[in-house]
Amino acid sequence: MASTKSAARYAKALLDLTLEKGWVEAVEKDLNRFVQVVKESNDFRIFLNSPVVRDDKKIAVYPLIFDGFNPVTMQFLTLVTKNGREQLLPEIAHQFERQLMKHRGIVSGTITSASALTEKTKQEILDRIAPAFEGSLQLSESVDPSLLGGFVIRIEDKQIDASVANKLKELRQELVK
Repeated sequence: MASTKSAARYAKALLDLTLEKGWVEAVEKDLNRFVQVVKESNDFRIFLNSPVVRDDKKIAVYPLIFDGFNPVTMQFLTLVTKNGREQLLPEIAHQFERQLMKHRGIVSGTITSASALTEKTKQEILDRIAPAFEGSLQLSESVDPSLLGGFVIRIEDKQIDASVANKLKELRQELVK
């Protein structure tokens, strides 16, 4: 929990700086690329999280891997690494993206259904839940056959469970009473 708070503070500072300087898109692109490298390269993840590798060695490697990064992004990676928080960089990138979406007025979440939804059905669901949230909704979709039918929507700290599996669970609890 403390690391998430630290990551959020670093992300907020970076977002404020990039908004002030007008470099939001460049830094966003750089952080997305950074996260992609972390996801794809187990060696880089081990290198990044290794307490044996000194900070100056990590800082020297960044320009070799991330050629073409905005100077602000490189300075940020250097600062975080000098502070001994480089293991937080993927979470900082995630927090930066969340805060940037919020700044842009976009509320993101997920909709999980038993089978793939049609565009018309997704739009009907969005139209019904949109008034409950400030900003425009952006939902990623996933399929979970264990829901049996219906859907589950998770947005921020809210959840709407309209799945058949949940309804059966509620009915079972009522019958047991």
